[in-house]
Order: sequence, then C-alpha cells, then structure tokens
Amino acid sequence: MKVIPLHDRVLLKRLEEKETVKGGIIIPDTAKEKPQEAEVIAVGKGRVAEDGKVIPLDVKKGDKVLIGKFSGTEVTINDKEHIIVREEEILAKIT
Repeated sequence: MKVIPLHDRVLLKRLEEKETVKGGIIIPDTAKEKPQEAEVIAVGKGRVAEDGKVIPLDVKKGDKVLIGKFSGTEVTINDKEHIIVREEEILAKIT
C-alpha cells in the first residue's frame, strides 16, 4: 500500500534508539520512551496560503528529523508503525 500525505502533513518512521544497558539493568520495551528521531517516508504537496498559493515543505523524503514525544497520529501501514505529523510539529532536521 502506498500512502501519500495531504497538504502539509508528513509520514514518518520512528528510528529505534540504540539499546544501552547501564549496570546490567534491562528495560522492557513497554517501559521505554518513544524515540524522538524519525525518518521522513513521504511528504504532502505543501501548505496552502490564504491567497491560494502552495508553499512547499522544508523537509523531503529521506531526511532525518526530531519530533516531540507525543506529536502526530500513530498509524499502521503494511504491519509497520508510522506516525503522521504536520510540518509545524517537526522540531528540527538532523544533518
């Protein structure tokens, strides 16, 4: 299934954090925080201004970004977890 976000929305896949164990304590998956780093999978055409012009997004497919812990809407596509956010919910690009 191919998903194309509408307007200024962006489809992201959270990047798994590297598991580091301090002092031999293993944290179960249910207790871990959601990673804030994500990869852009697909982007919409852009935000529509009041005058009707389309303003393109600053992110593109393949970019790595930072998002808030509780940003966006979680969706399952092809049995994989993704998140859809508005461009304004993206905090920064990672270079």
